[in-house]
Amino acid sequence: MAETQIMKKKFIIDTDPGIDDAMAIFVALKSPEVDVIGLTTIFGNVYTTLATRNALHLLEVAGRTDIPVAEGSHVTITKCTKLRIADFVHGADGLGNQNFPPPNGKPIAQSAASFLVEQARKYPGEITLVALGPLTNVALAIELDPDFAKNIGKIVVLGGAFAVNGNVNPAAEANIFGDPDAADIVFTSGADILAMGINVTHQVIFTDADREKLAVSNGDLGQYLCKIFDVYYNYHYDAYNTRGVYLHDPATIIAAIDPSVVTCTEGVVRVQTTGIMRGLTLLYNNQKKFAEATEWCDKPSVKVAVTVDARKVVKMVTDRLMSC
Repeated sequence: MAETQIMKKKFIIDTDPGIDDAMAIFVALKSPEVDVIGLTTIFGNVYTTLATRNALHLLEVAGRTDIPVAEGSHVTITKCTKLRIADFVHGADGLGNQNFPPPNGKPIAQSAASFLVEQARKYPGEITLVALGPLTNVALAIELDPDFAKNIGKIVVLGGAFAVNGNVNPAAEANIFGDPDAADIVFTSGADILAMGINVTHQVIFTDADREKLAVSNGDLGQYLCKIFDVYYNYHYDAYNTRGVYLHDPATIIAAIDPSVVTCTEGVVRVQTTGIMRGLTLLYNNQKKFAEATEWCDKPSVKVAVTVDARKVVKMVTDRLMSC
């Protein structure tokens, strides 16, 4: 009898590489449970043009140039061009100031939003969209196709700071702050959403010892990451006084692969789009029924991660990156 074929999850990764994005992409590519069918790019850690270049470069490093890259928006959903770029975290090139040569590959002609809509129509209910940057491309896909939220199987969002301080300012987490209007569109779209906020990703730490373990492994992708890590580690030493780095993006990929690593609550999530609280994510847990009609009424619920098995996540990340 033929061996049963493993049904792989189809992933599209919306990304702004980024050192931890590179780590997350490599983890997905090394995961036997996953079929990465595309990358879409967005501003965040770097500007969109550089995000596209880095995505193409990372696929070349991984030997996966068969995977298409669709370039995303260069502006926010409200056409704002004054973007916050985290080069002080990831380096001016987004990849640890290594200044790698340009990739040979090119992005496809389609925009990220168009590609997302097309793939969701092609594989209705089958795709997990892992959004690792600001949510502009996802919001544009929702605006482009009223059925997108229904057609996409699941959206796993790296974003938000639920009941904790943000990492841009006390109110806001970086990805949501990057385009809060887009984030509010996505969270209220009715899609099947899991939000991985920094309330959980700050619990997942890749220590100096984990880095040393990766450095002596035989995994080519792990060796590549160790080459670009210095800027990211130095930022964490300075900003958080920690001997390790937060695995925001890799933890989100792992949660998309194995949702059992997190426990969740459910409720309506809205995003503050103006003022001193711009980028604030607030979860209404549906426990109190309000008499007044408000902007929270009749909005769909999403899942928000509240605990994470950090040890299991780090092990899964490490095991995949250590393999050849």
